[in-house]
Amino acid sequence: DVQLQASGGGLVRAGGSLKLSCATSGFTFDDWAIGWFRQAPGKEREGISCISSIDNSTYYVDSVKGRFTISSDNAKNTVYLQMNSLKPEDTAVYYCAADVYGCPWGGSTWSGGMDYWGKGTQVTVSS
Repeated sequence: DVQLQASGGGLVRAGGSLKLSCATSGFTFDDWAIGWFRQAPGKEREGISCISSIDNSTYYVDSVKGRFTISSDNAKNTVYLQMNSLKPEDTAVYYCAADVYGCPWGGSTWSGGMDYWGKGTQVTVSS
């Protein structure tokens, strides 16, 4: 079975950093794209970053460019999201998801749809 598990969330002050991890299993890691998403209360789920080993591409939503960095460790089947300069508006539940065809991104915007989703991890940024 395909499984993804996000971890590393927590409570941090504005300006601080967190590093999220997405541990994966059940598929050939280097043939998939892995994305990070977040959902704040009362808001739609937002695609914030994606990395694809299929075409060596990375994507970021404009609001996190220059602050967040996505990376992968193929030996550990894990994708990371380093989040720096955190803001209160980054507060949300963060999820990772996998797609077999690549990152469904149009420019800086998530086009919707991923094949498999993991459970989320809460990130809370205090002001």
